[in-house]
Amino acid sequence: MAERMYECMFLLDSGRYAQDPTGTEDTVKEYLTRCNAVLVASAPWQEGKLAYDIDGHRKGLHYLTYFKMDGSQVELLTRTCKLSDLVIRHLIIEHEEQLFELMTKQLADGGAHREEEPAAAAE
Repeated sequence: MAERMYECMFLLDSGRYAQDPTGTEDTVKEYLTRCNAVLVASAPWQEGKLAYDIDGHRKGLHYLTYFKMDGSQVELLTRTCKLSDLVIRHLIIEHEEQLFELMTKQLADGGAHREEEPAAAAE
């Protein structure tokens, strides 16, 4: 199968992330490596109270990842996340190349919205 472009939003145990951010991120990267995924960009996005308790968790951290992976590995990634005590929930979305490139660039730029510089006035 051909390599595809994906976004995965992991909802992680925020307590574990607070205690060891680097170790937690490394664990997520290990899950992707198991699936032969090539990580392009990743970053913590938002931490907060959940709308409802999920397996005893009241808070969580949304962690965004953008990666390239063979489509046949999605099932393995899903199974890995379900067996994990770190991942509360996850959502995998396949993107077209143009959208994937825009989103990874935005994440790499720190998510800052940039406005065009005004054109110099013609004399």
